[in-house]
Amino acid sequence: MATIERAEILSIGTELLLGEIIDTNSAYLAASLAEHGVDVLWSQRVGDNRSRIEAALERALERSDLLVLTGGLGPTEDDMTRESIASVLGETPGIDGELERWLRDRFSRFARHMPETNLKQAWLIPSAKALANPRGTAPGWLVCTSRNGSPRVLVALPGPPQELEYMWQNEVLPRLKFPAARLYARIFKTHGVGESAIAERLASLTAGANPSVATYARRDGVHVRVAAKAETIEEARRIAKAAERTVGHQLADTVWGYDNDELPDLVIRALEVRNLRLAVAEWATGGRLSGTLANEWRVTGRFEGGVAAWSFEAMRILGIPRSTMEQGDPESVVASLAEGVRNLFATDLGLATYSAASPSSKNEGSEAVAFVAVVDGDGTNIRRCSLPSQGRTWQQERLTFEALVFLWSHLH
Repeated sequence: MATIERAEILSIGTELLLGEIIDTNSAYLAASLAEHGVDVLWSQRVGDNRSRIEAALERALERSDLLVLTGGLGPTEDDMTRESIASVLGETPGIDGELERWLRDRFSRFARHMPETNLKQAWLIPSAKALANPRGTAPGWLVCTSRNGSPRVLVALPGPPQELEYMWQNEVLPRLKFPAARLYARIFKTHGVGESAIAERLASLTAGANPSVATYARRDGVHVRVAAKAETIEEARRIAKAAERTVGHQLADTVWGYDNDELPDLVIRALEVRNLRLAVAEWATGGRLSGTLANEWRVTGRFEGGVAAWSFEAMRILGIPRSTMEQGDPESVVASLAEGVRNLFATDLGLATYSAASPSSKNEGSEAVAFVAVVDGDGTNIRRCSLPSQGRTWQQERLTFEALVFLWSHLH
């Protein structure tokens, strides 16, 4: 197999074009290929239309060493990936006996009848090798072919991410030949400063190609990616070192994590290190803050629970007088919520969110001012947060992030 320098990703499915499913597969594949020194120069989404799939295949074969297709490997008539590949390559698919036996055995082991339409999933063309799929009923294809005298590789994988990711790691990557070049990347995750302001700080670095410095606005703040490419990962790291040091210095007051760090995990780890227990009161985040913390596998013994309510009567469970909720200024209210939930759960820390507009407010999307409070044995800290008018869901997500950053900062 020839070395792969340039790759292309083709995601197939009308549901992707309608926005019914978010295409996370392309991001996963692109990141993996970049780690192996491959340039992903094109990525497309195509609906369940055979002529358009074939047109996309033709274009990809003209310009890319590797084409990875995702989706369209099911047994129904609108699953057209196999037919499209066979047509473009001028080959005829047929049922592979070994794949058929595997498929029938898989259905029988789950005591299920296999419809004959599923035999489509046992198809192969002469140039294809089957890629095992132990997590589903759709084997993949690996096809070695050529176009205009240049070698080409096509990989077809099922759409469900849990199947695709397993097959990519175990069935595809070991079969591909990658370039000697390797990519080194370091991601700085920041808070409290907008993307344009960060780009201004780093203006002297963002024009370079190797190393490269780029900014990305994400749900959990602005990410800054420093990357370099070289024949070895050690050399790539050396090339990136000066830029990485400069970015770290320029952003020192804003960085909360790096690379694969996730803020809820960092918060739970900080609670572990300090042997602290936390409880949460949510007036303004509608339960999102508690749900985010509860999803962490380390959460047991660190996050004791929360109260999510947005009526004065419901918040009486925290022992806060109605007069405080009705007449108190926002800072005194959020402080009372944090202290009340700390007392209720008998924890070391109380964390609370509050705004004058409740999650049930009819003022959808209006600009809001919210408050976050952290209470512990040493006192109370409060942060005021301005939330732009980008919809209530976005505001709740943003305030959840602000609350976690505030707590993380408090723990450090």
